[in-house]
Order: sequence, then C-alpha cells, then structure tokens
Amino acid sequence: MKRLNGALPILLLAGFVGAWLFLARAAEDTGQVIGWKAGAATTTITPTEPLWMAGYGGRKAPAEGKLTDLHAKALALEDATGNRGLIITLDLVGIDRGLAGRICQRLAESHGLKREQIAIATSHTHSGPAVGRRNLGPLHWWHLDPDQQARIDAYAETLVEKVVAVAGEAIEKLAPARVQQGSGRATFAVNRRENKPYDQVPEWRARGELKGPVDHDVPVLSVRDPESGALRAVLFGYACHATVLGGQEWCGDYPGYAQAAVEAANPGCVALFWAGCGGDQNPLPRKTVELAQSYGDRLALAVQRELESPMAMLSPQLVTRYREIEAPLAETPGVEALQKTAAEDVEGYEGARARYLLSEREKNGGADVGLDDGGYPYPVAVWTLGEEKTDGVDFVWLGGEVVVDYALRLKRERFGSRTWVAGYSNDVMAYIPSFRVLKEGGYEGGGSNVYYGLPALWDEAIEETIVGAVHQLDPLR
Repeated sequence: MKRLNGALPILLLAGFVGAWLFLARAAEDTGQVIGWKAGAATTTITPTEPLWMAGYGGRKAPAEGKLTDLHAKALALEDATGNRGLIITLDLVGIDRGLAGRICQRLAESHGLKREQIAIATSHTHSGPAVGRRNLGPLHWWHLDPDQQARIDAYAETLVEKVVAVAGEAIEKLAPARVQQGSGRATFAVNRRENKPYDQVPEWRARGELKGPVDHDVPVLSVRDPESGALRAVLFGYACHATVLGGQEWCGDYPGYAQAAVEAANPGCVALFWAGCGGDQNPLPRKTVELAQSYGDRLALAVQRELESPMAMLSPQLVTRYREIEAPLAETPGVEALQKTAAEDVEGYEGARARYLLSEREKNGGADVGLDDGGYPYPVAVWTLGEEKTDGVDFVWLGGEVVVDYALRLKRERFGSRTWVAGYSNDVMAYIPSFRVLKEGGYEGGGSNVYYGLPALWDEAIEETIVGAVHQLDPLR
C-alpha cells in the first residue's frame, strides 16, 4: 500500500481523534465512556494431593488440608483501537521467570499476545504450594526427596495449563464495558522492620506510635456492564505480606478472604488481587484464622466503599510496555567457590543455593540467575489505562519482593495515587531493597537472598536502576 505523505495523515488522525472525542463526550453526558471491552474468568488451582507448601522453612511435612481454595484469575481488557492487555492473578507465593515465560509463550501462540500485553501478579500467600525448583528453590525444592520434587514439578506444569485456559476464557468473554478507577484505604499493614517486638504493635497502634514508611492505599479498578451497571470484575491491590497464617492448610490468607468477600457482596463479579510493594510490610498481629478473615474483611470493605462511591471513568486507551533490565549485583561467586560450599554445607541453605546455582550454570551459563557478570534479568512493565496526564492509571509492575520505598517514591515522582505499583509480578526472584534498606541490611536488605538462590547481594545502584527503567518506559516523560 502506498504510504501517505505530508499533512494528510495528520488531518485524518485529527479527524479520527475529534470524532472519538465527540462520541466520548456524548457518552459522558449519559454517564458512560464507550470503547472498552473486558472479560474476566476464574479457576481453582488448589493442589489435589499432598504437596510441599511455600514461604516458610520451618515446615517439615506437606499440606494436610485446606481452609480455602486457591485461584488463578484473568482480566482481559481491550481499548477502542483493539489493543489488548491481560492481567493474571495467582494465589501463590510467587513464580519464576521460566514459568512466566512458558505461560506467555503459550498465550502468544494461542492468542497472539506480545510479552508487554501480559502481566502476571501473585498474592504472595504463604499458605500455597511450592511452585517449581527456582522460586524459593533453596528453601524448598533443593531440600526435598525425589518424590516431593517430582510432585512440585508436575504441579507447575499443571499450573501452566490452567493459567492458559483461564486466560483464554477471559479473552472469549470480552464484551463492551465501563471501566473506572479509584483508591481506598486500609491501615492494617505495619512496617515490620521498624516495629519490633511484634507483640507491642497493638499497643503502639492504639497510641499512634507505629514507625516507618507504609502504603495504605487500596487501588481499585472496576469493570461494569455499560447498560445495567452490574459489576463484572474488580481488580484491587494492597502493599502487605500475606503472612497471617503459617499452618499446614491451603489458604489464600487475607487476600483470599478479601476476594471472596468482594465476590459475595457482588454476585457474578470476579475479584482479582495484586500485591503491592509490601516486602517490608506485615499484617500485625497475626497467626490466627480469625485475624486473616478480619484483615480480608477490612480490605474488602475498603474496596466496597470505593465501588459505591463516584469513580473516575477511564477513557478507552491502553498502552502496555515491558522490558527486562540488567539489575546490578555485587560480586558473584565462581564455580570453585560454589563447589566448595555445596560440598561443605550439604544440609544447609547455603549448600542448597550452591547446588542450585551450579545447576543453572551448567544449563545456560547462569545468565538467568545473574552469574554471567552482567546482572539479573529483572522485569519492569508500565501500563497506562486511560489518559495518563489527566485521569488515567499509571500501572507499574515490578518483579520480586519490593519494599515500600519504591511505591512511595514512584507515586511522588509520577502521578500520586493514580500511580499503582505492584510487586511480586512476572518473576519473584528475591527481595528488592531500596538503597536505604540495602545499606541498613537485615533480612530484606540481603539476608534473604540465599533462600531465593540469588548469587549475591544487589549492588548499591539497584534502586536508581529500577526507578530509571520505569521512567524510561514512559514515552510521555
């Protein structure tokens, strides 16, 4: 086809934009913004046989039952130009980049979706199954007998099939929709680095003496039928560890209870949860089912209040961007050092990490785990829903257990409460400390890296590298 030159393409574009704005304004007069399509679906991913649980190293046996089912959910969005985005949420502690890659490859083959059109978020419940040998592998998989290892691997393969299927169902359900956004508030998250001992938290809370940064925003995205106004789906987030429970029963923890409560209050709705930058945030106090239910109810109430309030309409525009950056690591160990650790620490976590890293080096030189002296291939995505500069949502997806400093900084540097920052997305490879937390050290500052299998501490440039990548993905800045 012959390429158009000169001003004609600009005039055609201006005419199209003008017509679209006219229609959008006309729709606003009736309380609607036309052009969106959306579809949502859910499926159960609760293991059906005894399987090792993820999140805590102290467990000595597989799960023994369930308090709630675990779910995989999908929300498909399509804007007025036909551009699609697919959000997948999982009631799991996390997934690794290999598993995410297999899911995305299958969705590319079956639905033509590009990598930047897919976001995979995990709730980080510590009452779900171990998933594969890479996510928290030195804490779990590399310590288990061959039978349990095989069961974990088999579950991961089944998970891929279920996620691809539920994503396809959501895409098939795409239909005209009204999409709106807002932000509520819930206050049960506590900065766990700044408030110890934990048993003093209720007293400090009552006196208003809790310390440290927190993010109590509850971002809410609603999807409604454009004619009846019936709620078809709601996507919401919160920055807090899902660690109320630690027993031997499957459970979605407080995010699972919150999703169930929202769905119960809105029959026919699919409620999806994404975890914010809660790497250093805990629900305190904790350790009882009643508390998990209570926090879930409080979060659901914050969501419901927003749903019942006037929410901003989102114009039918969707832009999705994704890239993997080289997140800088400090000096990584060589083969001889790893072999020595593996031989000397047969039963410990350091030895398990060494065996894991040697296995990865043998497969591909260790590039996927940061052993090639370049850095870890860290995922960063930025989505814009609506008009970014006016009423749209600036949705940032970050991998790993990101500490709250990132959300607070990105909100400050971008669009305030309209900047939504998800952690635990696309790849959960380690904690992601800010420069402050890295220098302070402790568990989130690097002590936890051994359990994830990261070969070294993060370099001091980690925060600036990630934040810089977020800004670079935004063409309007």
